[in-house]
Amino acid sequence: MSRRLFIFTLAALAARPLVAADKAGEASPWALLQSGGYVVFMRHAVTDPGVGDPPNFRLGACGTQRNLSALGRADAARIGQAFRDRRIALQEVLSSRWCRCLDTAQLAFGRATPAPMLDSVFNQRDGADEDKARAVLARAASHRGPGNLVLVTHAQNISLLTGVSPASGEMVITTLEAPDRFKVVGRLQVPGT
Repeated sequence: MSRRLFIFTLAALAARPLVAADKAGEASPWALLQSGGYVVFMRHAVTDPGVGDPPNFRLGACGTQRNLSALGRADAARIGQAFRDRRIALQEVLSSRWCRCLDTAQLAFGRATPAPMLDSVFNQRDGADEDKARAVLARAASHRGPGNLVLVTHAQNISLLTGVSPASGEMVITTLEAPDRFKVVGRLQVPGT
């Protein structure tokens, strides 16, 4: 990771608000999503054990990747049902091209547009993570709602852009605070996931 991006990430961690859904006077994460217009980063659901992908990894060949476990598939479906039950409007669902992300998006929301800017930054060459971060920021800047923009991706990507290290299936609800910075306004983990 470059020095500039490392400093940006540290600043984001220091500046991010701690939002709890149950504090008096604060909107719950579900209420935020019902109002629409947010950028929602979602980490893929639970996978088979492991870190990264096998050495023979090939994009588009799910058999060469670490994929969703049975629990992860059930969790993704549960997340989608929670969104439908609450009538959360989705403007667009974009996903990393890794099978675990595409499967999470499809199972939860019934759709996903593959977006290379959301591909994993784990073990990326220097500068690739910054290019992807800039592309995500630019896409978020063009989002106007009324629904929410959902970005299904990897823990490292979400941490890089928000300073949050999410659990599998967790969502980080954000707004674009500045052209180069997201503001975290809520976090959401669907019960049972």
